[in-house]
Amino acid sequence: MPTAIPTERHPFEPFLPEGAGMLFLGSFPPQPKRWCIPFYYPNWLNDFWRILGLIHFGDKDHFCLLPEKRFDEKAIRAFCTETGLAFYDTACEVRRLKDNASDAFLEVVTPTDIPALLARIPDCHTLVATGQKATEVVAERFGCGIPPVGGCVDIDMDGRPVRFWRMPSSSRAYPLPLEKKAEAYRKLFTPIPQ
Repeated sequence: MPTAIPTERHPFEPFLPEGAGMLFLGSFPPQPKRWCIPFYYPNWLNDFWRILGLIHFGDKDHFCLLPEKRFDEKAIRAFCTETGLAFYDTACEVRRLKDNASDAFLEVVTPTDIPALLARIPDCHTLVATGQKATEVVAERFGCGIPPVGGCVDIDMDGRPVRFWRMPSSSRAYPLPLEKKAEAYRKLFTPIPQ
């Protein structure tokens, strides 16, 4: 008889700094053995923090502690608090169908209550899905279309306008050079003419 695959609960609390205007939602963290820090996008081989380093400081290694091959969690938390960047994921409980971090083999058992997260950060006007699975979960929750990679749609959350962006995955498994990913993410920080 096959063994049932156990579920995993989300290992982190939502990171919701006061005044946050942007909420990043991935799918779910990788297994702890792949972490270099106990925070969002913890895998040394994930380029999320390199992307933000390039955009904001012109240096992909700005948040990297290179000799230790880990990210500078203290600097990241300070930057995100100061800049108003919030983080969580679209699932708070999952089942890994294979022993890896691939979204293709991630079964969402309990999706995140995104409106409840947004209620905790009333200044938030932007939702950012960082990958395909996260995008699908957000679109399903709000009953909206799926934006193109690097694009956005406007959604209404009980009378509160929120812009929903779909970004390319920051995983190196996603076949796009770092500079091209940064180009897409840069749009998040560039005012859109009204």
